[in-house]
Amino acid sequence: MKYSALQNGVSVSQITFGCWELGGGQWEKESDELNIQAIQTAFELGINSFDTAEGYGQGHSEEIVGFALEGKRQDCVIATKVSPNHLKRDDILRSIEQSLKRLRTDYVDIYYVHWPNPEIPLTETMETFRQLREEGVIKSVAVSNFWKEQLEQAMTVVQVDVIQPEYSLLDRRIEQEVLPYCRDHGIGILTYSSVAKGILTGAYHIGGVTLKETDFRQGRRLFKPEHMEKERELVLLVKEIADAHGVSPAEIAIAWLLHQPGVTSAIVGTQNIRHLKDNVRAVEIQLNQDELNRLDQVSRRTIEAIDATEA
Repeated sequence: MKYSALQNGVSVSQITFGCWELGGGQWEKESDELNIQAIQTAFELGINSFDTAEGYGQGHSEEIVGFALEGKRQDCVIATKVSPNHLKRDDILRSIEQSLKRLRTDYVDIYYVHWPNPEIPLTETMETFRQLREEGVIKSVAVSNFWKEQLEQAMTVVQVDVIQPEYSLLDRRIEQEVLPYCRDHGIGILTYSSVAKGILTGAYHIGGVTLKETDFRQGRRLFKPEHMEKERELVLLVKEIADAHGVSPAEIAIAWLLHQPGVTSAIVGTQNIRHLKDNVRAVEIQLNQDELNRLDQVSRRTIEAIDATEA
């Protein structure tokens, strides 16, 4: 495993174990015992960064993380999030208290605003985060799903240490403004949907996997049939490069992210230990300039084709 340091000194593994699926809710969940084993295996493989939220399975994901990492706390970076309907001061204080209990800890390394809420003053939210950091309840002030304007407003109140945006070969919106802003201001970037909710693994284009009717991804933008067809060229290219390296397509998709200047860690969730072991190998992959250029070109062409369909 390789690690990157945030500007406040917190060291984060370049693969972060995403724990959304472990809470159930929208995802079809494996048993808690298997998911606890997955977290502990991730730790043994060198992953020290674990990402959860109070909204994942109504707190159940946090409970699983807390149980799995008990006794390992000092060697872990635990991140959780406050929901957008809890961004008033008193609500944040209640949320962090409950999250700490579920996580079996007295501090959180990274605390995110999960989604902005335009109905609650951002200054009130960030001032509360600033105080929590001063008190040592959180080590890092963080936001998720913020655009540049929201980041700039937050930064007038407190130094933001981390942002968690959606970023992958199929979603590159942050490259226009958010990514340069974060690089300029030393803000760590932990990406989510790093393999586009599974599309970049090749499972749906090559592996013959189909979504169940109950799967929440049904109808999501990238899973619409007309868009799936446009994604085929990119998915096949990722598979071609993966075959050349003797790795899985997911590893190439993750490696591409880690080659992007400013990216601190790629958040990848799985309940499959074999996939977890594959994901960890991604930090070792060196893509050459020709591979990066081809991925860049086909990725841009694919995104433009999807955008054109919706224009």
